[in-house]
Amino acid sequence: MKKILIASSLVMAGALSGCSSMNVSSNSMPITAPLQTDIKADVEVGEKITGKASVTKILFFTIGSDKQFADGVSYGGSSGGMGLPFGDPVSKAKSAAAYKAVTASGADIIVAPRYTVETEDFLVFGTINVTVEGYKGTIKSIK
Repeated sequence: MKKILIASSLVMAGALSGCSSMNVSSNSMPITAPLQTDIKADVEVGEKITGKASVTKILFFTIGSDKQFADGVSYGGSSGGMGLPFGDPVSKAKSAAAYKAVTASGADIIVAPRYTVETEDFLVFGTINVTVEGYKGTIKSIK
């Protein structure tokens, strides 16, 4: 009986412990993809802006995420979250943080965005916190 109690205590301690990681990245254009266009945009760069978002995941599902996201931005890497159809929670959090930064500041774009991703991952659940920092970009004209 004592061995079963010790073994179950060890299993429970292992289930409640987890790991934490932090990643800081910034987007860049791939070297192999040259881009040419005749369109010229006049962008006024303003003050520093920031946005934060958080996602909670249980197993392969995300809960408690934001309802509004910035669209049309590619964050690189896989978009399927381990090949599953449930979506990538890190990309969701990045998109929500970008949306918050743009709408709160009244910007059109984020110039030189830098994403900080903090994850706390346990066996069956975890949280992902994302902060985006960059500069307010306002498009003055497109020619």
